[in-house]
Amino acid sequence: MKKLMRAVLAALAGIATVAAVSACSTSGTANAGNAKSGGGNGNAVITVIASSNQWGSLAKDLGGEYVDVTSILNNTGTDAHDYEPTTNDISKIQNAQVAVVNGAGYDDWALKAAQQSSKTLVVDAADASGVKTGDNPHIWFSANARIKTADAITADYIKLQPAHKAQFEQLHKTWLDEEQQLDKDLKELAKDKGSKNYAAVESVAQYLAEDMGLTDVTPKGYKQASANESEPTPSDIKEFTDLLKKGDMRMLITNSQEPSEMNDQLVAAADSGNVPVVDVTEQMPDQYKSLHEWMRALAKQIQETNGGSKSGK
Repeated sequence: MKKLMRAVLAALAGIATVAAVSACSTSGTANAGNAKSGGGNGNAVITVIASSNQWGSLAKDLGGEYVDVTSILNNTGTDAHDYEPTTNDISKIQNAQVAVVNGAGYDDWALKAAQQSSKTLVVDAADASGVKTGDNPHIWFSANARIKTADAITADYIKLQPAHKAQFEQLHKTWLDEEQQLDKDLKELAKDKGSKNYAAVESVAQYLAEDMGLTDVTPKGYKQASANESEPTPSDIKEFTDLLKKGDMRMLITNSQEPSEMNDQLVAAADSGNVPVVDVTEQMPDQYKSLHEWMRALAKQIQETNGGSKSGK
């Protein structure tokens, strides 16, 4: 039963299909043919490159028909932390009018390429939201980071196309209304009477869990080692596996884009403790049309995962 539950949960999170970079554009091909470099031209389409599709989705929502957006990282089967950009990737970034990067050390290759171009406006999501290298870089799961990044993207769009200021402001308002509705939904989910405790193989969904009012009970030693990308000690591993086998928590959150023997070992311990396993990817699975849709689906998935607590704590 627990294996079936995990299979269902993983299916809900989705696995994105492999797509070539040349086919990554999130806007129509008609817009791509109209792209021009003249920032003040009201008829131009702004060329936007995003390092990853979660930020590309946001850039498209905020630009509508006035932007042509291409995302480089789209595949949930790729380890984003170890991605090596192609020459074509770098060229696209440096020839874009706007580059949207994650920052905080997550995609340094994209940030460096964008900064080397004098004609590219750079939106660094981490910098916009006050997140530094060494902090948890998975900031697209943070409401604050999404809002600050949306503000920065809209400001650059208006700078490039002041003739469409009213349209960009309306698109931003529509997006912000959706963000505020998502915030209300998360606060409502946080009121449920299920267990508030969860553990995580790594911190991929930390911000979303915090926004939902959940408590991370991952052992401190293991969590610190994971954050530093170092090996946890045998005692750290034993403490974590014992906690999972005890089963007094809502779920174990994993990241299928970071497979490892340690992940398998902890999932096995969760199984023995009847703790449901929720898989959260870094790049947005392709069945979702927007960052908000993905966040809402993940939140619902987490909210419905309430069968793993033996004590209801």
